[in-house]
Amino acid sequence: MTLSFIPLAQSVTGAVITIVALLLVAAIIGYLTAWFYAKSVYTPIIKKLEEEKADLQSEVARLKDDIRKLKKEIEDLNSKTTELGKALAERDEIIKDLRNKK
Repeated sequence: MTLSFIPLAQSVTGAVITIVALLLVAAIIGYLTAWFYAKSVYTPIIKKLEEEKADLQSEVARLKDDIRKLKKEIEDLNSKTTELGKALAERDEIIKDLRNKK
C-alpha cells in the first residue's frame, strides 16, 4: 500500500510543493490559534471597557443636566441682580430727593 504523495516527494518539484503545502497548513493553524487566544484574552477586557463606557456616558448625561440647571439658576440670579440694582437705584433717588428737600 503506497500513498499517492510519495511519488511526488521523489522529485525536487514534488518536494517544493509538499513543503509549501505544509507551510500553508502551519500558517493557517498558527493564525487560528492566535485568533482564538486573542479572542479569549481580549473579550473580557472589551466587555469591561464597554461597561465603563456606558457608566461614563450616563455620568456625562447627568453632568449635562446639572449644567443646564445651573445655567438656569445663573440666569435667575442675574435677573434678580438687575431687579435689585434697579430697586437700589430708585431708593438712592428717593434718598437724594429727601436730602435735597432738607
